[in-house]
Amino acid sequence: MTVINYPKHGSIIYHPSILPKHRGASAINWTLIEGDKKAGFSVFWADDGLDTGPILLQKECDVEPNDTVDTLYNRFLFPEGIKAMVEAVQLVADGKAPRIPQPEEGASYEGIQKKSNAKVNLDQPAEAIHNWIRGHDKVPGAWAVIQGQPVTLYGSLMLNGSVPGGRPLEVEGASQPGLITSSGLVLFGSDSKALQVRSLQFEDGKMIPAARYFSPGDTTSVELTEEEKKMAEEIRVIWKGILSNVNVIEDTTDFFKSGAASMDVVRLVEEIKEKCAGVPLQNEDVYMATSFQEFVQMFVRRLRGEDQEEELVVSYVSATKDINNMTLKMPYQCFIDGRFEDAENGKTYDTVNPTDGSVICKVSFASVADVDRAVASAKQAFEDGPWGKMNQRDRGRLLYRLADLMEEHQEELATIEAIDSGAVYTLALKTHVGMSIQTFRYFAGWCDKIQGTTIPINQARPNRNLTFTRKEPLGVCAIVIPWNYPLMMLAWKSAACLAAGNTLVLKPAQVTPLTALKFAELTVKAGIPKGVINILPGSGGLVGQRLSDHPDIRKLGFTGSTPIGKQIMKSCAVSNLKKVSLELGGKSPLIVFSDCDLDKAVRMGMSSVYFNKGENCIAAGRLFVEESIHDEFIRRVVEEIKKMKIGDPLDRSTDHGPQNHKAHLDKLVEYCETGVKEGATLICGGKQVNRPGYFMEPTVFTDVEDHMFIAKEESFGPVMVVSKFKDGDVDGVLSRANDTEFGLASGVFTRDINKAMYVSERLEAGTVFINTYNKTDVAAPFGGFKQSGFGKDLGEEALHEYLRTKAVTVEY
Repeated sequence: MTVINYPKHGSIIYHPSILPKHRGASAINWTLIEGDKKAGFSVFWADDGLDTGPILLQKECDVEPNDTVDTLYNRFLFPEGIKAMVEAVQLVADGKAPRIPQPEEGASYEGIQKKSNAKVNLDQPAEAIHNWIRGHDKVPGAWAVIQGQPVTLYGSLMLNGSVPGGRPLEVEGASQPGLITSSGLVLFGSDSKALQVRSLQFEDGKMIPAARYFSPGDTTSVELTEEEKKMAEEIRVIWKGILSNVNVIEDTTDFFKSGAASMDVVRLVEEIKEKCAGVPLQNEDVYMATSFQEFVQMFVRRLRGEDQEEELVVSYVSATKDINNMTLKMPYQCFIDGRFEDAENGKTYDTVNPTDGSVICKVSFASVADVDRAVASAKQAFEDGPWGKMNQRDRGRLLYRLADLMEEHQEELATIEAIDSGAVYTLALKTHVGMSIQTFRYFAGWCDKIQGTTIPINQARPNRNLTFTRKEPLGVCAIVIPWNYPLMMLAWKSAACLAAGNTLVLKPAQVTPLTALKFAELTVKAGIPKGVINILPGSGGLVGQRLSDHPDIRKLGFTGSTPIGKQIMKSCAVSNLKKVSLELGGKSPLIVFSDCDLDKAVRMGMSSVYFNKGENCIAAGRLFVEESIHDEFIRRVVEEIKKMKIGDPLDRSTDHGPQNHKAHLDKLVEYCETGVKEGATLICGGKQVNRPGYFMEPTVFTDVEDHMFIAKEESFGPVMVVSKFKDGDVDGVLSRANDTEFGLASGVFTRDINKAMYVSERLEAGTVFINTYNKTDVAAPFGGFKQSGFGKDLGEEALHEYLRTKAVTVEY
């Protein structure tokens, strides 16, 4: 009470019920469960009880027969609640706020429901069953026993008209069998009235439209009613009117092979809309169902509402946080076939905030069985789904929409990146998220520009020949990404993969899964068809290995360490010779000549090492500084390091956030200890910062000799490793710079353009920066040489990593 009464006017609280009824945390749920006709909220003065303080003001609304927790919240409780809090504060400020004691009459308290006691009692009126289901919708989910197994019921509606025909289904405890109809599962109450359930979820987490209970995988054929058969014949007449050159419209007649063009598509759609007003038919539907039988089946499903996209069900339990002036809602389950679901074995693991070591939430730990389900989903989506049949320009339109949604949610994505990976928020906003958005927009533009070539060949007279090439997608691709840029690495690989027309299964790094799962949620909002993108958090040794071994995957793109890259390449070869692209470790040299712009060289040299806390694949792993400017260069670097602010990555003034995870921090400390033992001079840093979290001091080593461990091995952290070279010894420093098995990036600082070009030609690295560093762009190809891997991300070349070339020769 000391805390509550500390503010000058005391403390007030918003509660989503008309107190004193439904005190406690699940007030909205119990409003629905108990069938209240009125819902509402109260603003009350806090006291030492649970929602028992005097009332300041209350407002109420009607509960509609099919309201849910979400509709009540979005329609009334949230928008009107905001207004009411403003009103309440004003009343307090004006000294007019009442304090009306709560009566005990009608007071109730209901606890939070658990799955174990959320079973539906089916021996009661239909409205009571409906209230129980909608009150438990989303969490924890009301359930019944169907054919011997618990099944969770979602999306309940009361049926007021006649009950449609369907296939009987025994439901334990029901007064009469349920019915699987074209619209869902119909259940009957003890009063013989009916309700309908839209979706069913099984114990393994799989969710299906209730209408497909008996054949969840079979969408090839539906049995037509007599009325629908009449409609089919009317559609046949419309087809005949358009395809006047075809004598008889058979079930197998193909609209386009019979000579139809794009204007005929518009005519077909518009004529059918005239006959059947209200059917949501689009031009694209004709391209997806080109034979008459396919078209009629599609039309009937559309008429019945069977093929409407399922509402995405996302659980945010324990993964919602008020942080950075926003409420973060983070998916934490596997994303398979367009749905979020628990790992098959139910296992989870903690993902940790490196700023303070606290657990953000528990995340599903995918199993081998989950990989197999995800690959099967991606294969189905590629071979039979709309993605593979889609016009390339429409595919690009979806990717543009996805980029727009990422931009709309950029602050949210950047905040998740900051708490899950330790990235400084401002950098996450600009680079981690900003470049991800640019990447999707860039590759969206490529979708309708992928083309082959026409090739002149020797003619075998008297015949004539035409040879051309086709660029085709590979099929199901696997993508395995690292933890340093969780969202950006996802974008670099998956945008090119999707633009080429493939489907994918992606494994984020185990320690940074959250932006990938939020991205999955946005793909559904963008309209990406189910199965095209699947995301599996979990272990590299388990999920990554299964992806490498899987016979249905045709390409694997990997960014990570060289030893793991070698193992992946071996597994891909042994399994089915799947195509591989690898972006692996680096020890990128940066050569600073005495004729450089020293101010810029110091500034960019520091960025080359400390950018993103040194967790940067192209970070300058070793600086070679010409002897005459070496000491001054080091003096200026140390001076600038002292100005760096180390701290909370969400603080806008922070320069240097925490390392990604504790094991990596420990490895960096050990790396520095090794450097000291070998005789390198530790100028500054080398230790963990004395504060909670996984912070490493920015570190500088000098007098580093070529044989030392820190001269050869990557730190992947904020450790600047500096060696001198003699004035004017260009070829000597080039030899030292190239004396490594890595070849990812490199850099040179000099005002002499001839020297710069000479050095850039001879540096053995996939990227050379001249008088700059870290300057990557979505249009510029990125990838390494030697044991830094092969294959390119970004630019036009990245598309070729996800395409195959087919040569076609025609004789005429």
